[in-house]
Amino acid sequence: MKVKEIAMGAGVNPDTVRFYTREGLLKPARNPDNNYQLYDAEDLRRLRFARKARQLGFSLPEIRQILEQAEDDHSPCPMVRDVFQQRLAEVEREIAELQQLRNRMNAALSAWQDMPDGTPDGHTICQLIEHWDEAVPETGKKE
Repeated sequence: MKVKEIAMGAGVNPDTVRFYTREGLLKPARNPDNNYQLYDAEDLRRLRFARKARQLGFSLPEIRQILEQAEDDHSPCPMVRDVFQQRLAEVEREIAELQQLRNRMNAALSAWQDMPDGTPDGHTICQLIEHWDEAVPETGKKE
């Protein structure tokens, strides 16, 4: 298969195929007549796997490590579970932080409705930002 053909088979664009090839996840042969890269069914399988792993949040180095373990006839599944549990905990923490940010933003926007516009006077830049926490109830000030 040529780049375009493997890309269509995996549902990605040709640049994605080229990227994974440069990163060493795909190992195409070279056509001796025209030096085109030729991909086989194993490359397609690896490309589909990498795409699914990226959709689950795995990084490129993690995907490489999973593929290397599989190539060495070692099950990568225990590592996948561990990495995934750690990543899920990170995502949960990020979601909590984003929820706090959303709460602060909503509180600030609400407080700004009653605050007058100010003109920079050498002491302030934008009083909305500089004084928002003075106008927001204590529940909106969590950091």
